[in-house]
Amino acid sequence: MTDTGFSLRDALATINRRPERTWPDGVIHHGVRIAILLGLALVVHFLFPVAPIPDMPTLEKGMVATKDIIAQAGFPIYKSESELERDRQEAAAGVAPIFVYDGTAADSMLAQIRGFFARIDSAASLDADSAAIREKVAAILNSYGPRPTDDFVRLLLSPRPRRQLDQSLTSAVRDELPLGIASAADLEDAGAQQIRVRRGNGERLVARDSVLTSTDFLDRAGRYHLGANRQPDLAEFQRLMLLALFEPSLRYDRAATEAERERTRQAVPLVKGRVLQGEQIVGAHQLVGDREAERLRAYRQYLTQMGEVGHGGLISGRAMGAFGFDLTLLLVFGTLLYFFRRTIYDNLGQLGLIVFLVLALVGAAAIVAKTQVPVVLIPIAFPALVVAVLWDGRLALNMSLVLAILLSGQTPFLGGAVLTTLVTLVMAGAAASLSVRVVRRRAQTWSFILIIAAAYALSIAILGLLRSWDLMEIARYIGWSTMSAVGGGLAAMGFMPLFETATKITTDQTLLELADMNRPLLRRLSREAPGTYAHSIAVANLAEAAASAIDANALLTRVGVYYHDVGKIAKPQYFIENQPGGRNPHDKLKPAMSAAVVRGHVIEGLRLADDAKLPRPVRAFIAEHHGTQPISFFYEKARELNPEAELDPGDFRYPGPRPQSKETAIAMLADSVESAARVLPDPTPQRIRELVDRIVKTKMDLDQLDDTPMTLAELTRVKEQFTNILTGMYHHRIDYPAKEERPAEPQPEAREAGVP
Repeated sequence: MTDTGFSLRDALATINRRPERTWPDGVIHHGVRIAILLGLALVVHFLFPVAPIPDMPTLEKGMVATKDIIAQAGFPIYKSESELERDRQEAAAGVAPIFVYDGTAADSMLAQIRGFFARIDSAASLDADSAAIREKVAAILNSYGPRPTDDFVRLLLSPRPRRQLDQSLTSAVRDELPLGIASAADLEDAGAQQIRVRRGNGERLVARDSVLTSTDFLDRAGRYHLGANRQPDLAEFQRLMLLALFEPSLRYDRAATEAERERTRQAVPLVKGRVLQGEQIVGAHQLVGDREAERLRAYRQYLTQMGEVGHGGLISGRAMGAFGFDLTLLLVFGTLLYFFRRTIYDNLGQLGLIVFLVLALVGAAAIVAKTQVPVVLIPIAFPALVVAVLWDGRLALNMSLVLAILLSGQTPFLGGAVLTTLVTLVMAGAAASLSVRVVRRRAQTWSFILIIAAAYALSIAILGLLRSWDLMEIARYIGWSTMSAVGGGLAAMGFMPLFETATKITTDQTLLELADMNRPLLRRLSREAPGTYAHSIAVANLAEAAASAIDANALLTRVGVYYHDVGKIAKPQYFIENQPGGRNPHDKLKPAMSAAVVRGHVIEGLRLADDAKLPRPVRAFIAEHHGTQPISFFYEKARELNPEAELDPGDFRYPGPRPQSKETAIAMLADSVESAARVLPDPTPQRIRELVDRIVKTKMDLDQLDDTPMTLAELTRVKEQFTNILTGMYHHRIDYPAKEERPAEPQPEAREAGVP
């Protein structure tokens, strides 16, 4: 404990007082972190190679050029993804569908016609009654498709109509099908005004409307001679048979058509224009519009590609400068961790997560730069939210600012997107970092997604007004940014349990879940040790208020106190709050056994905490809420019963350790104060104040607060908070000044064991 507040000077002094690592441990420890920093800077440098030409302008749409921008090298202007896809679709649509002539179609139909009439002739010549013959013919007819009506059966059993049908069907197929008949469905599916007809080794382009279809074939077949008397039944039967047996002689070749269309798509040029060396890209005092911004982007893209392939000495100096820029900015954040977040710096697991988040963001930014999608899709919300939830918003804000400057200075974003990149990343990163302060449950994920999306929209609206964007362009950017906010927010919350496990950090969201009274361990405590459960609730209220008074983690304090006495579940009847009255079980035990039962609730509590997979900060309350205090009541009682016995003081002492944090120290004090105040006779404000002072002094005399970082000033505020709350809870009358005899207070372990 210290006697003053904790200042920046104290923080630096604390760092300086850290045990020095001897050779070679210190070199290895810091050397690993320096290597991580250098490696991270190299990754950024290789993902964003520097442009080989130094005079690259930084202009955006809506800005006015201060001088002529001249291309120092010729470069192509590539089509955007949407333009390229549009041109490819138009080119593919211009490819005429391919139909291939099938010379076997007529032979196939003729073979089916011959087979049909052969079967009919065979059935008609059967030596059977007429009914059986008619049934046989109907079955044959049904197998080919047309419905076997009585009229059709009668026609087929008549020799002359049968011969006429055979001749007309044969002539129609033999004469018409070789002309090229296509399926109407295939022509409709092809969907083009012209088709390509391949016949033998030749190919010709014809209008789709000039191609004969199955409907045309049926109409033309009806003109063939069916006898002197064109009976309607014969004509209808001919039509139905041709329809049933029809095979197109022009077949739609889908595979060949799609292959041709794909070749056409790939043949579409990627470049829509070129700028020659020495050509003016944008003139002095000229407003940068869409055309100029596009040419500037193409120029920068070309320079970036040139930087990737390398230009020897031309870029060596610039490359070193770019690497220095990346390294310096990352070093700023690393220095921040070293001086002000030393626990993160020293913990390789937590440091590794920071590195992973930086790499994830830089990698995503590189993909955005390659695909030329809007820069608002860089998911700055993802690392900012993760850091804000695991540590705090200040660290997240610092990291967001550093990363925003780092990415804005990379080659792909130095052109038309530099201001957009910087403003949107700063605004979205700040919103993500600070929104976690108002969101404490995972169920409220959509709340900070809405905050981030609103920050994006505000920054885009400001940029739109500044750059004279039209409403459609502003709306498009807002739509993309909303997608970025949703994706980053959901990804951060989705991976949070994994990050908590990797860093061994317990977040407020996890603590709130543990505070649910329906958690299995708390439900068991309420059922099996109801008095302890009620005591834990009362102590939690008292401790949380005290933690808030000194800016400690009030939520952790409340949750930790909920679980601090769960070990009493094993033997609840041995603790006074669970004793219904009557004989105390300790009366039947030897003092050493009673002490073992009392101290055993700490050990049993840790076992239950491990089974329930409680996080380490919560388990600390179980181990530290009694510290290493002696269980002196039973120790003295044992000495009275057997003065000659050699007693081991360790058997009459809690296992500890002593409180290591402000929160566990508050829990120790609140636990003793609440227990004592509950049995305090005539609890006047003065007596409560003296009780609190006496208990705190006892803990200090026993050196139980030596390992906690709580200052004396903070301890004073804690005592004041205890006094105020307990006075409101237990004060029943006005405390008139009077000298009264105060009975001695029982020791904490005696009260806990139910000893009066």
